[in-house]
Amino acid sequence: MKIFDTMLLVLTYRSFTKVNAFTHQTPALRVHHRYFSISTTSSSSNIRTTALFAAEKARILFLGTPDVAATSLTRLVSESKKESSTYEIIGVVTQPPKRRKRKGKEIPSPVGITAEELDIPVLTPEKISRNEEFLTELEEIYKPDLCITAAYGQYLPKRFLKIPKFGTLNIHPSLLPRWRGASPVQRSLEAGDNPVGVSVLFTVSKMDAGPIVKQVECEIDENDDATKLLPDLFDIGNDLLVDVLQDVIEGKITMDNALVQDEEKIVNADMIDSSEGELFVWRDSARSCHNKVRGFSMWPGTFIYVQVGDDQDVEPVKMKIIKSRVLQLQEDEDGGELTDEIVLGPNKKDGLRVVCGDGSILELLEVQPVTRKAMDAKSFVNGLRGEVIRWVKMPEPVLVEE
Repeated sequence: MKIFDTMLLVLTYRSFTKVNAFTHQTPALRVHHRYFSISTTSSSSNIRTTALFAAEKARILFLGTPDVAATSLTRLVSESKKESSTYEIIGVVTQPPKRRKRKGKEIPSPVGITAEELDIPVLTPEKISRNEEFLTELEEIYKPDLCITAAYGQYLPKRFLKIPKFGTLNIHPSLLPRWRGASPVQRSLEAGDNPVGVSVLFTVSKMDAGPIVKQVECEIDENDDATKLLPDLFDIGNDLLVDVLQDVIEGKITMDNALVQDEEKIVNADMIDSSEGELFVWRDSARSCHNKVRGFSMWPGTFIYVQVGDDQDVEPVKMKIIKSRVLQLQEDEDGGELTDEIVLGPNKKDGLRVVCGDGSILELLEVQPVTRKAMDAKSFVNGLRGEVIRWVKMPEPVLVEE
């Protein structure tokens, strides 16, 4: 298991094989393994399956798109090349190349680039659900025994899910059924969740609703953000996936004996809209604002509107918040007096202090003024040349009925 420098991981393994629970500790990492029982009777079909793959390797098709999925692909290929491996990666499906600029060159996805470097065939269908030719190609040419998805980004139709005889496994960075959907890490951080986690599950038609094969809980630091946490969770997810692959290929773990999700505990991780990035410091607590900064660090980012100087004719400008923290008050200290003025703390590494609606104080450690590069709080204040800075509550847009 990979150990991360600044994140204490309390890992709860929920795999479903009949063995005794045990706990192992190392100086740097506390790992708690909890195993849950399933039926693993030695049927004649299981014996035949094991015998089959002693002679030939299972054919795995990988589906993914961003950088975190590229790390999953690299890990799987590396594992597949070991002498003891019972599987091989026969192809990769990823989103089509895109232009970053209007007239720029089309650039393959990170997974597409990685697959080409590893000399693996790459398929880039526009819409799998409507692409009969692609599905036929999978059925008649690629014939995967197992599919693996990691942040692929497309809906998989029932016809696709019926192709691999061992099913389709997915790495999902949340403690399912909490945070089903497109933005699990972002929403879990925004909500202030601790622990967070990763699930490996079978894919079904309903999004992130399949039975869970293995799940891990991770305790994180209160300042960890999505930029750091997402790749960390996928690294852990890769370990979990490799751990269960052999049992899935041998038919010991199936859709029928994996853990069914509790439908009463579902929380949806809705896709994030760029308009959600504004911090409402006059209304929300410092903790709530800080959690949003953490959750939206990759995209869309967070911001407040500020006014520099006392000239009321000067239009407020947007200022991005790159990094923040909640000011920890001493037991005998009260919260800040409500004010719209933003001031730099008195100590060397202090940030810009914003008094929030409940009196708690949010420190802005790194900001990015409009048309400028990101900078630390002190550099920003030095550029003000003594001018006062205040947060501004902008009027909400008025909806006009047609």
